[in-house]
Amino acid sequence: MSGKADPRPTGEGTTSRTRLDRGRGALGPALELVHTGRAPTRAVLTAELGVTRATAGAVAAELEALGLIRVDARPGAAAGSQGRPSHRLSVAEDGPVALAAQVHADGFRAALVGLGGRIVATAPGCEVVDADPAKVLGSVVAAGADLLRVTGRRCVGAGLAVPSAMAEPEGLALNPMHLAWPAGAPVREIFAEQVRAAGLDGPAFAGNDVNLAALAEHRHGAGRGARDLLCVATGHRGVGGALVLDGRLHTGSSGLALEVGHVAVNPGGRPCHCGSRGCLDVEADPLAFLTAAGREPGPEVSLLKQADTLIREHYDDPAVRSAVATLIDRLGLGLAGLVNILNPDRIILGGLHGILLDAAPDRLRAVVADRSLWGRSGGVPILACTLAHNSLAGAAELAWQPVLDDPLGALA
Repeated sequence: MSGKADPRPTGEGTTSRTRLDRGRGALGPALELVHTGRAPTRAVLTAELGVTRATAGAVAAELEALGLIRVDARPGAAAGSQGRPSHRLSVAEDGPVALAAQVHADGFRAALVGLGGRIVATAPGCEVVDADPAKVLGSVVAAGADLLRVTGRRCVGAGLAVPSAMAEPEGLALNPMHLAWPAGAPVREIFAEQVRAAGLDGPAFAGNDVNLAALAEHRHGAGRGARDLLCVATGHRGVGGALVLDGRLHTGSSGLALEVGHVAVNPGGRPCHCGSRGCLDVEADPLAFLTAAGREPGPEVSLLKQADTLIREHYDDPAVRSAVATLIDRLGLGLAGLVNILNPDRIILGGLHGILLDAAPDRLRAVVADRSLWGRSGGVPILACTLAHNSLAGAAELAWQPVLDDPLGALA
């Protein structure tokens, strides 16, 4: 008989460790399933991962030990359901957070965002954006650092949303037109420096605001379940677009894909910042709407808020209804062209575009269907975005991604 120890596991503790070792590679996929709401129970998690119940249980227990999720101590079943009750899974409400920041033409804001896209805390927004990116980003990071001190939460990293095309891999803001920032500003590098200077843990990321809004909506909002998701939005100034393919943002070879704001929809229209005329960027944003409605923009609130109030409170005004129809026709023409090229299985609209959809849904869908080849074959679902602060939530997704990829490594 050999004197070597039997390498096979013995005892319940050793068996549990073995199960966890086998399922360690499933920690990231499991966390993403809970994060996106696709695994509400351990039974669903088991089926989605394709592992044994015991391995799924070990994986869930490890994620709970990391402070990322919660596993109900007592399994339960919905009324009328059959089979063995399963433990419910949820994100840990008191777990770590990401610092999310957003800068736009009418100000900036910082927030703490937990798993599941939950906004845990927000700092009062600032309505003045300095022409110096370092000054603005220093202020927004300082606001986020204050939130972390007050809440006592652990920070996994920081993400920033900006209204500009972001050139990769350098993270340069190529056209921050509505911010008065210099073209090509190294925004990601500046943001990372401010995060380090504030003494915050974790990596720092930056991305285009509409790209990040689309990512958040795909994981937590109106885009959930879509395979090829097209997002078009206008918030404060200009129009942006994004495409999520099989759960991943499509950003092109250098990060500049889906600049849909520069699709021409009115060839004889207004001059655009890009040098062309009649682009969506200047024909279908809040300023264009107020102008079409014969209203002079005021300085008291954002252009988006002014346009929103006008539609919701004065839609019976013929000038307002006419402006809604004009912008819907321009937006529909642009969407139809994008549908012909991209063939998405869902379109979501944010900002003023979502408000226009709510005001006259049949008109917009009719324009898209009439002008697009694929629309005539059955139509593309067009929905309004549902997350209140989707760009902030999307910025947080950037910071959460390393944790989703490797929970143990990221939190070590």
